[in-house]
Amino acid sequence: MQQESIYNLIPKEYVPPPKEPMYRSAYPNGLVPTASTFNNHTTSRPKVNNINGDFDLVKGPHTHKGQSHSLGKPKGSYKPDSTMFRLKNTGTMGSNQLPERIVQSFKYPQSCKAAVPKKDEKPIHGLKSNKNFIVTNAVENILSAPKQITEEKAWTEKKDYGKVPDYLTKIQSSINNEYEIIRNMHMNEAEERDKQKYLMTPEEVERLKLGLKRKWESVNKEYQSITHIRMIDTVGLKRKKEQCEKELALLEKDIEKLNKNYVFIDTQK
Repeated sequence: MQQESIYNLIPKEYVPPPKEPMYRSAYPNGLVPTASTFNNHTTSRPKVNNINGDFDLVKGPHTHKGQSHSLGKPKGSYKPDSTMFRLKNTGTMGSNQLPERIVQSFKYPQSCKAAVPKKDEKPIHGLKSNKNFIVTNAVENILSAPKQITEEKAWTEKKDYGKVPDYLTKIQSSINNEYEIIRNMHMNEAEERDKQKYLMTPEEVERLKLGLKRKWESVNKEYQSITHIRMIDTVGLKRKKEQCEKELALLEKDIEKLNKNYVFIDTQK
């Protein structure tokens, strides 16, 4: 791509590149393909042919090309025949005579609307009727047949009046069954939870309290021996003091739980 430059302001004269010579193959165009089996269908020779790749082959009774196996028909078949031309009455329609013309008279359809009155036509005025519409209406009502009154159905006299439909009864029973199943499941879960718990007797609670208090006294004695040291400068003493404080807090918490009226033990833990 030519870059922008002040020297390119004046356009240069275009010199067309020289045209290369037309490519011509060094091999003949009618050569039989080397070691090919596609050209044996026109002969009785089996297997492959022209294995050596020779240019000049011995011509036999058959050629390696079919009669119409190139682009188009064989050479000379496209030559026009002077006797084959379109003759009279041999077209696709069978005859060159045009059909007879049918003349039809055209008429406008009749309009649905009334014609516009002419300027000479005048409307009729002063028309009167001697009919007494009041008497006529009374006579028509007197002579008319009475209306048939359809009797309303007595819905309260039906056989199933006031009864709960069957489909509502089925739905209510299915809902009750579901509630019963859920209630049984909750009861079974509650029984399982109750089985996992064990209520301790007062004697067992007192023995457990006594054991925890003794344990607390022994840990407290050991803790008091560490607190009187003025300087705790070793890692072992620091860890021992922290462990004693944790044990004392845990024992006090357990003793406080045993002061309740009922003490349960979870057997699953």
